Amino acid sequence: MGHTFFTDALHEDFVTSLALGLGSHGGSEPGEVAATCDRITDGDDASWFEQWCATADRLVAAGDASARGGHAVSARASYLRACLYYAVAYHPLFGGPRADDRLLHAFRQQRSTFDKAVGHMTTDPVLMEIGLDGVTMPAYLFRAGSGRRPLIVATNGYDATIYEMYLAHAVPALQRGYHCLVFDGPGQGAVLYEQGVPIRPDWETVVAPVVDAAAEHEAVDPDRIALVGWSLGGYLSLRAASGEHRLAACVADPGLYSMTSVMAGRLRAAGIPESVIDGFPDIDPTIVARMGSRIHADRSQRWAVEQRGFWVHGVRDLSEYLHAIAAFTLDGVIDGIRCPTLLTMAENDPLAASSPTTYDALTCPKRLIRFSAAEGADMHCEMRNRSLYDQRTFDWLDEVLGA
Repeated sequence: MGHTFFTDALHEDFVTSLALGLGSHGGSEPGEVAATCDRITDGDDASWFEQWCATADRLVAAGDASARGGHAVSARASYLRACLYYAVAYHPLFGGPRADDRLLHAFRQQRSTFDKAVGHMTTDPVLMEIGLDGVTMPAYLFRAGSGRRPLIVATNGYDATIYEMYLAHAVPALQRGYHCLVFDGPGQGAVLYEQGVPIRPDWETVVAPVVDAAAEHEAVDPDRIALVGWSLGGYLSLRAASGEHRLAACVADPGLYSMTSVMAGRLRAAGIPESVIDGFPDIDPTIVARMGSRIHADRSQRWAVEQRGFWVHGVRDLSEYLHAIAAFTLDGVIDGIRCPTLLTMAENDPLAASSPTTYDALTCPKRLIRFSAAEGADMHCEMRNRSLYDQRTFDWLDEVLGA
């Protein structure tokens, strides 16, 4: 596809996926997105940050005015769009070991704005702080109404937060009568940005205290808790289901078998011989250095691997990164998944390439749902047509959970 807003590939991707992708869930308006992009200097991250924050700030002010007038629906809508625009603003600024001050400012604006939106929701969510090995994982439990109901627990991947997950997962869940719990774990959101805690592969250990907290709440049916993960969360949800057997269902969007499979694809694209790839992650330092130079020279790859990947995993260089991601695999644990499991596979999504392999390896009740470009649902996590993803996924969950 040709560029729509920017020739800069990184900015273009952030607009077409994140900024526009959650529009059907109340996260954005195409006119606001286009007007903001018109003010941005193509490829200039400082201009990008300033203009997305300016749009978000304006919406916060509009929400405040609606709130003062007692217009709860209008206030909430403005605040939620502002939340997403703050996230869009700080994405190019990823990188550690310490977060960029501008990123922290925009993230904290996002959090305070979301708290304003929460104050205008029809049912007050439950704010939780879930402990894990000395780490505090922030979480919200959103309730669809009164009475005990099935619960969707949503887990993130590499670069979203609980606030984007509200839009992506809680909004469609609440519309269908499900409660929904969203949380940030190690390497995600506030746990990474403010606590500096890197991600870990044993997501069953991370999800266990989340399920503990959810199951204790009187509104939750403990026998009908489903875990849903998007992006890298597709792997994380599957890994969690392999060891957390209180889950009644699991959704992996996509069905990512391992991070190694994704990196192997990048290596092949870079012309690295199969004999070298077979030795992953122990690759000759000379080849690693050549790979690193190619990654650094490509703005999108530099952001994905150096800025985001190194930071999330708490590593310093490409060799450490390759060894860190090698632990993110379902090898030896996939047989532990017992609950009914749904995998997605979107056309043109590199992370979805291993979904058939994962599907074949599963021994539990399972389904693989494909999404195509012809449906406007291709690319990563079906972000061009989340409504279709919602329809197919929640229809399956209704059948499995008897909701």
